[in-house]
Amino acid sequence: MARRAGISHRYSVLHKDGLVEAQSQKPGFYRRGMFPGTAQRMKIYADHAPVLAEQAVRHLNLEGRVQEITHLIVASCTGFVAPGLDQLLAARLGLRADLQRTMVGFMGCAAAVPALRLAQATVLADPKARVLVVNLELCTLHMQETDELETALTFLLFGDGATAALVTTEPHGLALEDFRTMTIPDSENCITWHVGDHGFVMHLSGRVPSRIAAALRAHPDFVLRGESARGLPLWAVHGGGRSVLDAVEGAFELDPSVLAPSRAVLDMHGNMSSATVMFVLAGMLRTAQPGQRGLAIAFGPGMVTETFRFIAR
Repeated sequence: MARRAGISHRYSVLHKDGLVEAQSQKPGFYRRGMFPGTAQRMKIYADHAPVLAEQAVRHLNLEGRVQEITHLIVASCTGFVAPGLDQLLAARLGLRADLQRTMVGFMGCAAAVPALRLAQATVLADPKARVLVVNLELCTLHMQETDELETALTFLLFGDGATAALVTTEPHGLALEDFRTMTIPDSENCITWHVGDHGFVMHLSGRVPSRIAAALRAHPDFVLRGESARGLPLWAVHGGGRSVLDAVEGAFELDPSVLAPSRAVLDMHGNMSSATVMFVLAGMLRTAQPGQRGLAIAFGPGMVTETFRFIAR
């Protein structure tokens, strides 16, 4: 079923070669009739989310420059801990004592866009600011013991992942602009995410793709800003599942090649909630030609559509 959803690989901190200590794997984290409670799942989040987040930041190669970071924004909806992931990460990285921190919490798969929007607003207000944005999700901590097929299939979509980005006024990378948000009417029950006694409980309605497609067709200018879809060569779309990408592709009559980067991330990582669209943008950061324009779209509970435009520098 996962392959039919366009997913061939997913990653988890619960894998035997992952970050969780070996003793917690014997005889297994998820045991029939003995699924762990929320407290046990949050213990793993608290222990290992900072480690994975630090690994993501290290890929930015900021050694010797971490004291230049003035702001830290962390988006995550798969765990809670205090001191927060932002503080734990700042300590691991050795960030400055007067660092300004913000947690973007429980906003689901769309959270990367509000995090980037806040980062952009920060550097526009203070051109000397250097904002580190981290998205971290440990989705596989929340498998539910259930006989309901819909719930089981929903879990098959999700994997763990973390990304880090540095937002500044320096003229290289991807220039961010024109952030927009749209709430899709009468869709609040399509995606829900609640704290339960045995982890966080996800409901993902089968109506999500059709509601997305209908909203995008009804309000094309919300996304396109008066341009034609063919005039935007780069599309970074949150891969909530194959059907979500199909909905966007169909709504704008895109050539299948346009969403190939988004489908590749879904294939190799699954849906990593807020980190997913950042993985797509990271790939475009490496391959885009200077001057190429693009559009990022993510969807989350509400349902909301979060978008922004970008230009490769």
